[in-house]
Amino acid sequence: MGFQHPDISKFPQYANVIGEDKETGGSGEAWAHVYPATGKVTREIKLASPADVDRAAAAAKAAQPAWRALPGDKRRDLMFKLASVIEANAAEMTPLLTAESGAIILSGPHMSADAAQKFRYYGGWADKIEGRTVKTWGGPAHDYVAYEPYGTIGVIVPWNGPLFAATMVIAPALAAGNCVVLKAPEIAPWSLMKFMELVQQAGFPPGVVNLVTGGADVGASMVDHPGIDKIEFIGSGATAKKILASASQLLKPVGLELGGKSAVVVFADANLQSAAKRGLTGAVSAAGQGCVNGTRLLVERTIYEPYLEMLQVMAGHIKIGDPFAADTIMGPVISESALNRIHGMVERGAKVGGRVLLGGERLGGDHAQGYYYPITILADVTQDTEIAQTEVFGPVLAVTPFDSEEEAILLANGTDYGLGAYVHTNNVARAHRVAGQMMAGQVQVNGSGEAMTPCVPFGGMKHSGHGRLGGIEGLREFQQVRNVWVNLQD
Repeated sequence: MGFQHPDISKFPQYANVIGEDKETGGSGEAWAHVYPATGKVTREIKLASPADVDRAAAAAKAAQPAWRALPGDKRRDLMFKLASVIEANAAEMTPLLTAESGAIILSGPHMSADAAQKFRYYGGWADKIEGRTVKTWGGPAHDYVAYEPYGTIGVIVPWNGPLFAATMVIAPALAAGNCVVLKAPEIAPWSLMKFMELVQQAGFPPGVVNLVTGGADVGASMVDHPGIDKIEFIGSGATAKKILASASQLLKPVGLELGGKSAVVVFADANLQSAAKRGLTGAVSAAGQGCVNGTRLLVERTIYEPYLEMLQVMAGHIKIGDPFAADTIMGPVISESALNRIHGMVERGAKVGGRVLLGGERLGGDHAQGYYYPITILADVTQDTEIAQTEVFGPVLAVTPFDSEEEAILLANGTDYGLGAYVHTNNVARAHRVAGQMMAGQVQVNGSGEAMTPCVPFGGMKHSGHGRLGGIEGLREFQQVRNVWVNLQD
């Protein structure tokens, strides 16, 4: 019978918001958005072009002096107001989050609550930005340090969780006194188009936040634009390398939050049921399309087979279906090309010794028209294979046994990535010992991602990026430091 198609009459209308101008489309090419659960077009929009980026950068530059000079308590109040507006419009935002990427309807309210939380947290910082004085060496002088905004921040976010990613950047950038040019991904634009409506509803001055909806050419124009002072990019390592190469021509600073191949280390003394449930989360959450998802399971050999059995039993209870249905736990992947890429990686993993315990074939029946791939478990995966080393970005778990704590640490750190790591043990000393040796920006003990809040720093090591979003570290990402020394002797 097929799955529900989004109601396009509820979609936001403005693909570009530049200064005071609200536009249903840009001056670039037409783009047909496809809903992943049905494989059908929802609506066509005209994308932005480099000329639209020029206008957005000019609008941000014009707005920046007044925004920077606005007292911190006024910025705070606007950010608090935006948090309240986001919460009040959560019911309208939720179906858009599903319509743009096939995210399950159950996740929508959390996404709005998370966005509001970020603006409250960083709104609280806006009137507390302080410098410091330094006891200077030598003769009488007044020596102090001040923190200043960059000016205009270019924000480029991915299609998976664009509202989550964008607000993680925009909230601290605004609190620090910057203006923003935000690129909505053409693959998943609806939530950020709605977000811009809410920014305006909250009363932000025109030009403080600007939206352009576009593809790679728009992102490249933002990186190359001399009127954009810093780029914050969340996405793939391949694109990040291109951005760094282009930004280097202007010596433009770039913050990067990139992909991951996060290890889940399960020791024999762990709560097996809890560790299996949290291990399965890596495949189920956003259909495995999350940069910090734990999709590489490293399991102590003495519990290896019981753990695999429990994973399979639990996976059998996960309903994969219509993202708009309240009882659906996992939806589709983003596109046909993504599905084919995922399946190719699974096939290659099986050819080099991976034991396919579950899944491994595209879903048919009611799922056939959409881009549905099942929870797939490959056991006996060796460290030197593609499936162990490369981000799949789909509902695929690669499982490997280990025999000692030392081996587990080597395996966990044995990829180019370093975004997240998860350790399951009931031994407190081991928990701290192992966590302290994980080459990852986030390490959770007996958890699976639930600890991410705006008050702690988030970011990667190695090929997973540099810089941090969240906490005071996230605020500092959008500030420059000035030292002033005043001679008090002459």
